[in-house]
Amino acid sequence: MSSKIKINYIEFQVKDIETAKSFYGNTFGWTFQDYGPDYCAFNDGDIDGGFFTSAFSSSTSNGAVLVVLYTHKIEVVYDLIIKNGGKIVKEIFSFPGGRRFHFTDPAGNELAVWTDKQ
Repeated sequence: MSSKIKINYIEFQVKDIETAKSFYGNTFGWTFQDYGPDYCAFNDGDIDGGFFTSAFSSSTSNGAVLVVLYTHKIEVVYDLIIKNGGKIVKEIFSFPGGRRFHFTDPAGNELAVWTDKQ
């Protein structure tokens, strides 16, 4: 067994695959591969993952893990999220080492975006 174990794949539950593809493609430039009507794989340029059809969503308020994305241009990403149908649930705030905000995608999944750039 390798001594280096890392996250290799992540899955998001979404209410509608096409809505998820539109949001994540238009907002972050992710690419997709469909595997039937209820599953779609994505690639963000580094990490692979997938969307599966579900009535549920993931939020820190219900104890879910928070996926945090990195960007050099936090304000640009903030505006793209709103433009493409996401909702800001925690405004940009500073912390030691950077700034971040939280948003929900159209399915209600909460994610965050951070930067170490001022």
